[in-house]
Amino acid sequence: MQEEEQASGAVPRRRRRWLRWVLAVPLLLMLASVLQVAALRFVDPPFSAFMVARQLDAWSKGDWDFRIAYDWRDREQVSSNLPLAVIASEDQRFAEHYGFDLEAIEKARARHERGGKLRGASTISQQTAKNLFLWSGRSWVRKGLEAWYTALIELMWPKSRIIEVYVNVAEFGDGVYGAQAAARTWFGKDASQLTAAEAARLAAVLPSPKRYSVAQPGPYVQRRTRQIQQQMRQIGGVGYLEQFE
Repeated sequence: MQEEEQASGAVPRRRRRWLRWVLAVPLLLMLASVLQVAALRFVDPPFSAFMVARQLDAWSKGDWDFRIAYDWRDREQVSSNLPLAVIASEDQRFAEHYGFDLEAIEKARARHERGGKLRGASTISQQTAKNLFLWSGRSWVRKGLEAWYTALIELMWPKSRIIEVYVNVAEFGDGVYGAQAAARTWFGKDASQLTAAEAARLAAVLPSPKRYSVAQPGPYVQRRTRQIQQQMRQIGGVGYLEQFE
C-alpha cells in the first residue's frame, strides 16, 4: 500500500519537473536572444546565419572550394552613398519607424486587395534581423522570430548601428556579403570609394541578388539604378545620414 502511494506521488512530481522545463526552455531562449543582440551592439558579427546556410549548401553539393566573400568595414570606412542608396531603395521611412513600417504594410495589403501582386513591406531593421539571425522562408515561425529580433534590434541598437550592420551582411551576389566584398568583387575598389551610381546599382539587386547581376546589369537593374539615384537626391543626398550620427 505504501509503495503504491509513493508511486502515485512520484507521477505528479515528474509532471511538475517537465512543466518547469517546458516553461524554462522558452525563457532561456529569449534570454539568449537578448544577450545575443546586446553583444552585437558592440561586437561586429564574424558571420551571419545566411552566410552559414550558403556555405553549408555549397558543401552539401560537393563544392568544397566555395568560399564566402565577407570583410567587415565600420561605418566610416564605407562610402555614405551605399547606406543612402539602400535606404532610398528599400526603406525611406527608416528614420521614422520603430522596426515595422505600418504605413507600407497597409499600402501593400490594399494593393493586393485591388488585384495587385502581393509585395513585402520589410524594413531594413527586419531584413537585418532575418539576414543576421534567421533563415530564408515564409513560415509563421520564422516571421515570428523575425518580429522578435526586429523589436530587440530597434530597442537596443541606434539606427546608425542597424544600417552599419545591414550594409555589411546584405548579400549583393551569390556568396558576396557586405559592402567591402561587393565593392572589391564587382568594382575592384574599396567600399569607401563607391560612387553614387555604383551604390545605387548594388541596392538595385537587393530584392534578389542571385537573380539580378551587378556585373552585367540587365534592363531592370539599369532602370532601377537610375530610379534609386533619383530617390537618393530626393531624400536629401548624403546629408540625410547626418541624423543618424
